[in-house]
Amino acid sequence: MCENTEWKEASFGAYVLQVKATDADDPTYGNSARVVYSILQGQPYFSIDPKTGVIRTALPNMDREVKEQYQVLIQAKDMGGQLGGLAGTTIVNITLTDVNDNPPRFPKSIFHLKVPESSPIGSAIGRIRAVDPDFGQNAEIEYNIVPGDGGNLFDIVTDEDTQEGVIKLKKPLDFETKKAYTFKVEASNLHLDHRFHSAGPFKDTATVKISVLDVDEPPVFSKPLYTMEVYEDTPVGTIIGAVTAQDLDVGSSAVRYFIDWKSDGDSYFTIDGTEGTIATNELLDRESTAQYNFSIIASKVSNPLLTSKVNILINVLDVNEFPPEISVPYETAVCENAKLGQIIQIVSAADRDLSPAGQQFSFRLSPEAAIKPNFTVRDFRNNTAGIETRRNGYSRRQQELYFLPVVIEDSSYPVQSSTNTMTIRVCRCDSDGTILSCNVEAIFLPVGLSTGALIAILLCIVILLAIVVLYIALRRQKKKDTLMTSKEDIRDNVIHYDDEGGGEEDTQAFDIGALRNPKVIEENKIRRDIKPDSLCLPRQRPPVEDNTDIRDFIHQRLQENDVDPTAPPYDSLATYAYEGNGSVAESLSSIDSVTTEADQDYDYLTDWGPRFKVLADMFGEEESYNPDKVT
Repeated sequence: MCENTEWKEASFGAYVLQVKATDADDPTYGNSARVVYSILQGQPYFSIDPKTGVIRTALPNMDREVKEQYQVLIQAKDMGGQLGGLAGTTIVNITLTDVNDNPPRFPKSIFHLKVPESSPIGSAIGRIRAVDPDFGQNAEIEYNIVPGDGGNLFDIVTDEDTQEGVIKLKKPLDFETKKAYTFKVEASNLHLDHRFHSAGPFKDTATVKISVLDVDEPPVFSKPLYTMEVYEDTPVGTIIGAVTAQDLDVGSSAVRYFIDWKSDGDSYFTIDGTEGTIATNELLDRESTAQYNFSIIASKVSNPLLTSKVNILINVLDVNEFPPEISVPYETAVCENAKLGQIIQIVSAADRDLSPAGQQFSFRLSPEAAIKPNFTVRDFRNNTAGIETRRNGYSRRQQELYFLPVVIEDSSYPVQSSTNTMTIRVCRCDSDGTILSCNVEAIFLPVGLSTGALIAILLCIVILLAIVVLYIALRRQKKKDTLMTSKEDIRDNVIHYDDEGGGEEDTQAFDIGALRNPKVIEENKIRRDIKPDSLCLPRQRPPVEDNTDIRDFIHQRLQENDVDPTAPPYDSLATYAYEGNGSVAESLSSIDSVTTEADQDYDYLTDWGPRFKVLADMFGEEESYNPDKVT
């Protein structure tokens, strides 16, 4: 039988384990079933109680670091252990577990490390280690740098895998400044056991010495940034400043300087390669470029690949070239009801030159305008001025515009000044000083009549004129339609000829064939003297044959006119060039007429009815105006 157990490090007599053996004999019969325990192997480290089988430690301060595994052989024997009794054995494996009873210890008191001065910040420059014989978390170590020399340049952290202290660089090193550093490192346990505090402090201390190795380094400038100033009118070739770089290595080397050409702006300056002096290479203009920023590179003559760079900032100072001018506005207004001493406008000045601190602008009225001025300039001494009235009230009818010359001076050297002419317009204002109108046309408007009212009146006049023109045009058109000439209506055409006819036998004087031509017929026209009740489309007349009798033709047209509602009634005259039989007026031909018109009596025309009314009136007028009857 084999039994395994673990036990923490303990003092003398500490309980470890209890074993028990069984006997099949009858316990009531003598000593046959009484068992006695003993250790055959495992002494002197452990002991066992013969009756109970309890195993205990037999030595004080058993140490796991000395021996961790123990194998104990136990015997159980009946008959009370007497001779002749039967026995059985078992093996018990006992393992001592660890407790934090040992502090970490450095294997040596001084650690020497070497590090190049060019090592980057944060890099590991060396490792140290303290030894702890404990196991597991009892062997975890924490490292710390004791405050003192080098404490601000280095740091130390624990490598969790190896429990080593890793030393890292916190700041850059410089061999030429300091060649060695010495400091102390302390190692301690993270997990302490209070039962062993009396044994002493659970930490150890060692000294670390670091030697800085010299490395060939680039030159070092005396400043991280150089700032220079130069006036814009400085002549070409003028030295405006210098830069300095040194080789701090043990074997010091000469240094050469040159400009890092990155833009065309760098060509405005040059640098002496040996002395490091910077001079102007072109004329500068502050209004074009007020500041220059470029870099200068320094390299070692012994090793040109080792270079360093520094920024140069050059500010171009202003030379007073331009006079100040009024900012805005150049035009202002004054009310007609302005009072004496009233400020109507605040003006300020602007200068294209770079104004130095404390520069002041002064304002005044030009000398030629200072004689009996209508306005003046009041300087407020804060780079602003006010335009002030010099009388009570202004009239637009007398003068609408005033021109005020204002002189402005700056305080730079040399002093620059300019004369600025302000335009002052006289405006109509209300009692509160609010401008109502500044237009020239507003002078002639009646008092109290606004611009909107004037526009409304003009619009009404234009509408009335348009109505009158339209009415006159319609009247003229109506009169033209009423006084239609005979040429406009083909139905009223009368064929005139001035050859004396030869009677009915004369067929040469007049070509009656024109009356037989059906192509002369014209479409019906809607009468224009009155508006018909209903519009009727013109009727399609049947074509007339060339051989149709003239009498039938005229009779047909007469019937059509009698029944046609669009035919001219009443005062219209239908003329026919054919002598008809049965007419109330009998023959209208000149044949058989009286020899003189004076013998004609046209009063009978009024008896022929309304169709001949126009004819009766026409001949009646001729008779009334007969010059033979005028007395």
